[in-house]
Amino acid sequence: MNGTIRSVITGTGSFIPGNTIANDSFLPREFYESNGARIQKSNREIIDKFLDITTIAERRYADDDMLTSDMATLAAQVAIEDAGIDPEELDYVILGHNFGDIQKGTNRVDILPALAARVKHNLGIKNPAAVAYDVIFGCPGWLQCLIQADYYIRSGDAKKILVIGADILSRIYDPHDRDSMIYADGAGAVIVEAVEGNANIGIQGHASRSDTLMHSKMLFMGCSYHPEEDLKDDLFLKMNGRRLYQYALENVPTAIKQCLEKCNVPLLDIKKVLIHQANGKMDDAILKRLYQLYGVENPPEDVMPMTIERLGNSSVATLPTLLDLILKHQLADHRLESGDTFVFASVGAGMHINAMVYRMP
Repeated sequence: MNGTIRSVITGTGSFIPGNTIANDSFLPREFYESNGARIQKSNREIIDKFLDITTIAERRYADDDMLTSDMATLAAQVAIEDAGIDPEELDYVILGHNFGDIQKGTNRVDILPALAARVKHNLGIKNPAAVAYDVIFGCPGWLQCLIQADYYIRSGDAKKILVIGADILSRIYDPHDRDSMIYADGAGAVIVEAVEGNANIGIQGHASRSDTLMHSKMLFMGCSYHPEEDLKDDLFLKMNGRRLYQYALENVPTAIKQCLEKCNVPLLDIKKVLIHQANGKMDDAILKRLYQLYGVENPPEDVMPMTIERLGNSSVATLPTLLDLILKHQLADHRLESGDTFVFASVGAGMHINAMVYRMP
């Protein structure tokens, strides 16, 4: 690779659905254990405990007539406009998702053609040299797409790449599973461009891992917990929450540390830690463990911006949406200025973990 070429994010965009679903919307639900037994607690107790564990108070759902590729297109349009580029100049359109275009009223996956191809079509891009493809990598999918984009750019193969993360999880969860309250919908996108001559800006490096031998089934597709016959033929998103929490706590901090060391960046030089918004309490614990690896007992209070309390877990969309909100000054007092260094990190189904160091131009 040519060390003088760096991948720089020149535009960001996001689409946050307008339907706000508060926790109390789940009060009428019937929740069951994995063995089919009705949970012997009131829904008030279940929801209050859920809020305490995850910090999620509300989440966003897509309109009934909207598909994942529609949300991805809207986020992409904003990113393209923000970057001020001609979309015909794109070399790649790379889209991370997990469930394709799921129609309202069904949970059947639709991934043919690839969502990236659908987005390219929606954008009206005529250039056949703009290669469009999808990446299925769990919640870390968008960041893995960005890692691939960096390789293309630094190898000299590409100059402008559209990287998108989008998912509609509200149509794939089991309504009788209390974990269903975690999931949300959304889309985020960035334009990445090649910049020559300044190695101190843009993507500085990354680290990824896939722990499939022992942990591949912590997130999986399974039958509804409700014993009714009419749900038996459907598959829903399931997870082993307790094991996932422990796995993330043990492995995400070390993966971030590995990435920082690979890039020769001290932790105290990091302005922000942009972490996948999966569970507020879990992310707090990961951050604390990361700083403890460096002998620091308490992380800075403002180092980890959070959106999960109001946007829920929108899977691959959480990181690009978080970045877009910060750069557009829409997230409280969080700012990223020229010269600031931050780190992305994500964990999800696979189990996969990735991290990336980025320095603002």
